[in-house]
Amino acid sequence: MNAYAPILVLGAIAAAFAVGSVVMASLTGPKRYNRAKLEAYECGIEPTPQPMGGGRFPIKYYLTAMLFIVFDIEIVFLYPWAVSFDALGIFGLVEMLLFIATVFVAYAYVWRRGGLEWD
Repeated sequence: MNAYAPILVLGAIAAAFAVGSVVMASLTGPKRYNRAKLEAYECGIEPTPQPMGGGRFPIKYYLTAMLFIVFDIEIVFLYPWAVSFDALGIFGLVEMLLFIATVFVAYAYVWRRGGLEWD
């Protein structure tokens, strides 16, 4: 248990800092609310009214999110593989090539659907 004490202390300090920062900001920050501050932020564009049941989002939102998740997961798996590349040998190389091939399929799908084109 003594080996984990510094990690627990660091976690407690981080949590105290996060909670303290939010509390101090709400206590000391300015409270000048106006109509513009209470509206949703839309990059300077006036928000358009949505239909009653909600509107349909363009597919680009979902493709961008999927692309981010795919490449984020790829990096999470590529880093440990690169660190232990020598120990894995040819088996690790073949497995990583298969993994990158599956990631490329997702990339090709997004490219084909126009997710990389910003008009």
